[in-house]
Amino acid sequence: MEVTFWSFHARKPAMLDHSSTPVTTHPLTEMLRGLKIEGVDYVRCRMTEPWGLVFPARPKAQFHFVAERGCWLRTLDNAWVRLEPGDAVLLPRGAEHALASSPDAFPAPVENCQFEPVCCGILDTCSGGNSNGEETVLFGAGMTFNLDSQHPLLLMMPELMQMHELATDEPAIPHLLEAMTSELALDRVGAGGMLTRLADVVAAALIRNWVEKGCGSAGWVAAARDPGIGRVLAAIHRDPTGDWTVEALANVMHASRSAFALRFANVVGQTPARYVAQLRMQEAKQWLTRDRLKIAVVARRLGYESEAAFSRAFKRIIGAPPSHFRATLTAASNDQQPGSTAP
Repeated sequence: MEVTFWSFHARKPAMLDHSSTPVTTHPLTEMLRGLKIEGVDYVRCRMTEPWGLVFPARPKAQFHFVAERGCWLRTLDNAWVRLEPGDAVLLPRGAEHALASSPDAFPAPVENCQFEPVCCGILDTCSGGNSNGEETVLFGAGMTFNLDSQHPLLLMMPELMQMHELATDEPAIPHLLEAMTSELALDRVGAGGMLTRLADVVAAALIRNWVEKGCGSAGWVAAARDPGIGRVLAAIHRDPTGDWTVEALANVMHASRSAFALRFANVVGQTPARYVAQLRMQEAKQWLTRDRLKIAVVARRLGYESEAAFSRAFKRIIGAPPSHFRATLTAASNDQQPGSTAP
């Protein structure tokens, strides 16, 4: 096996959709509006048969695009699926998986590759095994989103999205990936921001292609294709702090309360009240950690009469009180002060 890795990590945040969104946009556009990429690990691999790689579970989305010659993907249920050139896979929550030249190849953990940094750390190499076999070229990325795995938006995603013939449906994808590779090789000023924005477009194209092809029957696809529920979700995500009672949401769908509540639960997989509560508390978590707002300010923003009532609701949804995130943020700030020592 012979592998060449070109990797770079960018930490400049970028939005998946930078344009202003009118009320009449597709529901999925509104749902994705709050999803941001905060970090990108990018890699290009050239491998000669026989080869196999195991990608362990990671707290970030993982993406692979087959550029030259096909390979095999070991899915979450240990089944092997053939990937042809132009195919792609996205694992939104970074589940463990494997890629190999054939199902009977012995996959090795990615960490076992011995990296030898060159070119100021931009280009890394890893080699070994048979160099006379057929060569497969893969592009891959690890993308860190600003939302944690319990956000309603990510919970609605499947563990694995497969996009067949992505290069045909989205002809710009190969060019975007090559542009990312060029940014790595040239190491020019602002390469991190360029990579993040290019990954932005790639991620949006992946999700759009998966939805448009109707892969699956639940979560995003069902919600995006259901006119009434899609309209409701778009309204909630457009204004997550709004006073979204069941009656108000039913009015958005132009349905009775009972008909709306039943339809929402069947499509989304949870009650409207639970979905709204999760989204609001995830928004509160962002205000606490990203914007560094005080707990009392966040409580007022969400319409709670007291900080204590907000804290109880927050802990019930998130699993920890808001004071936990404030304390963690304060500790992190203290560690960054001059002369401080991290524990």
